[in-house]
Amino acid sequence: MPNSMLIKARLKELGKSQDDLARQLNLATPSMCLKINGKRPFTLDEARQVADFLQIRECDFSAYFFTR
Repeated sequence: MPNSMLIKARLKELGKSQDDLARQLNLATPSMCLKINGKRPFTLDEARQVADFLQIRECDFSAYFFTR
């Protein structure tokens, strides 16, 4: 399950919105919201695209996408 707080904080830090992220992944904004909030799973490819968009370092990837 993704760490929604980290993802949202990173979006804010970069001055981006969930809508910007949804457009980047060619998804509807409501679908992106569901994925960020853990209601729907990200595919591995989507998670990689999100990490690229948010400029998440490889060593930080698991903190954003695998919560305990």
